[in-house]
Amino acid sequence: MNRPELADFLHHARTRLDPADVGLAAGARRRTPGLRREEVASLAGMSADYYTRLEQSRGPRPSRQMLTAMARALRLTEDERDHLFHLAGEEPPRREVTSTHVRPGLLLVLDRLHDTPALVTTDYGEVLAQNALSRALSGDVLARPPRERNLLRRYFLDPSARDLFPPEDRPAHTRDHVANLRAVAAARPADPVLAALVAELLAGSEEFARLWADHEVAVRRATVKRFLHPAVGLLELDCEVLLNADTHQQLVVHTARPGTASHERLQLLRVVGLQDMTPSRS
Repeated sequence: MNRPELADFLHHARTRLDPADVGLAAGARRRTPGLRREEVASLAGMSADYYTRLEQSRGPRPSRQMLTAMARALRLTEDERDHLFHLAGEEPPRREVTSTHVRPGLLLVLDRLHDTPALVTTDYGEVLAQNALSRALSGDVLARPPRERNLLRRYFLDPSARDLFPPEDRPAHTRDHVANLRAVAAARPADPVLAALVAELLAGSEEFARLWADHEVAVRRATVKRFLHPAVGLLELDCEVLLNADTHQQLVVHTARPGTASHERLQLLRVVGLQDMTPSRS
């Protein structure tokens, strides 16, 4: 681990970012350019003291999970992320067909969507990034352990994950999840992550196994989804799915039609939901 070079790289990556670049308010006038250390730490899900020690060349060797979180918080490109791993004495993640590194430009789009819930996922349900309103709607997925960040795994293996949807809508959601995963798995039969996820769900969920045997295939596209939120009630939202074919990542955006009750409730969620009133869910 090259502590001085790592510290210098983190410092320069931090100072080149403006608060607006990561969805933060500028606040009072800043004496120095870039983000504050505590802001980077918050975005990466670590303590400010831990991050400060890294920038001061006296921190412990970061884990691979922590390096990935810092790369995302600092909006690093894939090349910059690999450099960060090398400085920490770690081998960078393999650049597989399905990338879990969200491009800085896509994160910038996500951060600018202040008034609508939006998140970035892989096409097999792994959550890679959320904006603030998405966390208010469905919980902070990235705060969970890594194995609990896949929406399909939680949906089929954790019964509480379905509480977010009205009971009458759940059968359709269930079939849609299975049909989409079958289409994705068939398109990339050599992807070990996909194969492992399918095998786990087949072994752990009789419902999934039964529906998988039906061989329904349907790629996830635009639809209307209803959410049951404990603070603001029922929300009927248009769901748009924008797929990046190169990385197999998708930007999922939920919008409410102006003039509807759901639009008013979504505006209310911006107020009450961002005060940590939403329980963690998928």
